[in-house]
Amino acid sequence: MKIKEILKKGSSILIESNIEDAYLKARILLSNILGTNKEYLIIHSEEEIDEKIYNQYMNEIEKLKNHEPIQYIVKKQEFMGFNFYVDNNVLIPQPDTENLVEEVLTIANFLKKDSKQTHINILDLCTGSGAIAISLSKILNSEKVRVYGTDISESALKIAEKNAIQNSAKVKLLKSDIFKNLSKEYKFDIIVSNPPYIETETIPNLSEEVRREPHIALDGGQDGLFFYKEIIKNAKNYLKENGYLAFEIGYNQREQVENELKQNEYKNIYSKKDLSGNDRVVVAQK
Repeated sequence: MKIKEILKKGSSILIESNIEDAYLKARILLSNILGTNKEYLIIHSEEEIDEKIYNQYMNEIEKLKNHEPIQYIVKKQEFMGFNFYVDNNVLIPQPDTENLVEEVLTIANFLKKDSKQTHINILDLCTGSGAIAISLSKILNSEKVRVYGTDISESALKIAEKNAIQNSAKVKLLKSDIFKNLSKEYKFDIIVSNPPYIETETIPNLSEEVRREPHIALDGGQDGLFFYKEIIKNAKNYLKENGYLAFEIGYNQREQVENELKQNEYKNIYSKKDLSGNDRVVVAQK
């Protein structure tokens, strides 16, 4: 069967199953199997594909049809211009989270200019795939900056380590349930987190693709604020004086998170919107 015929068959199956971006996803799957780019499929549309590749392709089309995220099938996702390995042990890095990374970069670059700062220590809580920590380490690219990442999941930490090696990033990874396994000797200039923030009762209403992501990385408790409250309450023990706490938040959580920060006597609280105009980032200082 020719490339163009396989693509037509694969995309037709996905369209019939109401899968969004069916033709694009059909092309991504085939180019990934062939180890080529999507342009290759256009130029070589008449090329014959052998039965082994055809069978693998149709197996992966079936996974897509059954709402498995394409990132878990091809085992990769781009974030901040870097490639990350992902599977169903970690949340899939999303473009919205780049807003958080960009804000932390702005803060870190401001701190780097302070001659009194011998080192800048950054902690990424709930690191998952390591996308935030690794991106910060790679972009800041300075011996003056030390980046740490923690997660409760050993499986997630193995993936974060794999991604750090893959991207040649210097990140120290630690297993910890938020701050529980961190010595108070650790002091950070910036603590950043994209914690689980979806209300427990909302999770069954999410798209089937999102529900395939690890529950532990989605569930923020009854009100979606469990992790924010825990982090805000304890972060002051790990932040340097005037250190920064930066969160990704759900579109409807800004006011509640800011109130928690105020109640815990943080200062200089502000928020940033994403490209869709939704509140996405909240920052405060100790």
